Amino acid sequence: MNKLIQAVVFTLFFAAIGVTSIAHEPLPTPKGRVILTVIGNQIVSNHEGRALFDLEMLQALPVTQYETHTIWTEGVQSFQGVRLKDLFDRLDAKGAVIRVTALNDYSIDIPLNEASFQDAMIAYQRNGAPMPVRKKGPLWIVFPFDSDQRYRSEVYFSRSVWQLHKIEIRY
Repeated sequence: MNKLIQAVVFTLFFAAIGVTSIAHEPLPTPKGRVILTVIGNQIVSNHEGRALFDLEMLQALPVTQYETHTIWTEGVQSFQGVRLKDLFDRLDAKGAVIRVTALNDYSIDIPLNEASFQDAMIAYQRNGAPMPVRKKGPLWIVFPFDSDQRYRSEVYFSRSVWQLHKIEIRY
């Protein structure tokens, strides 16, 4: 029995080390066009305290997909991207609120302590294709609007920033 406990402890220890090293693994330098900049209180960065992402880097993060209606499109849309939470876990980011900003300088704050933060996605594909700037891309914050009535409100519609290009983490 003692050897079994010892084996479990070693397994958990090495699993914890592995998880920690992945979380603090250096962020690569973008090879393509930078489409997202994250600034503020993050540990992992790749350019002077900033985290710069090209599309390939975002696609390397855990993928999430929603099928949902939006007030800006016709019919059910399929969105694919990365959850904000997964992005923040990768950056080991800490904060109370984020300010998200679009290419046209529209910006809004999103509290990080709300349950909705778990569901917010940075979509980089809609209906299986990349989104050009003219079609709300290349990045769009979306929520699973059909999954919960609370997402069908002006609060969440205003947080659904398309043409997203910058996230600032604040305390």
